[in-house]
Amino acid sequence: MLGAMSVALHTPMTLAEFLVWEERQELRYEFDGFAPVAMTGGTIAHDQITFDLRTALAARLAGTACRPLGPNVKIIADGRARYPDAMVACHPVSAAATVADDPVVVFEVLSEGSSETDLIDKNREYRATPSIQRYVVLQRTHKAAIVFVRREDGWLSEIVSGNDASLDLPEIGIAVPLQEVYANAGLSDVGQGRLSS
Repeated sequence: MLGAMSVALHTPMTLAEFLVWEERQELRYEFDGFAPVAMTGGTIAHDQITFDLRTALAARLAGTACRPLGPNVKIIADGRARYPDAMVACHPVSAAATVADDPVVVFEVLSEGSSETDLIDKNREYRATPSIQRYVVLQRTHKAAIVFVRREDGWLSEIVSGNDASLDLPEIGIAVPLQEVYANAGLSDVGQGRLSS
């Protein structure tokens, strides 16, 4: 996710109030359950990683019922409105929709200042959203991802890193080489293979 700045409000806002309010705004805002949070600009590396990720997803999902979306489409997760850097939805979505219902896989790229939100707050929210089966948090400064996977008995996490590693996404029937996601981000190689945590 891109860095965020809170908007000062005197009284908490409901999700319904936020959705109506946001439609009148020129900028994008997330909703943290209490107040709008303005989305601020990001780095070239962040933008390139998200672009290459969505390109790789689109190429592999062509001809299937699933499609990549983001970062300008929001999801409602545990009563919050979030704009993931990328997501995959496998149900039909109206071209005029601003919310993607039932995403299956969600991706965020860490940026300076977003680690706590992405790794703690959004992780909790995405786990509470039944349709989300996999949450992938991509590092911005090196080729690595923390992958959270829903299982019947809870959630499993693993670290995926290195040029030979791959983001396996069995929920949508594809895998994306990590090298492809970071191909144009200008990063040096850090780590190899796959580590479980």
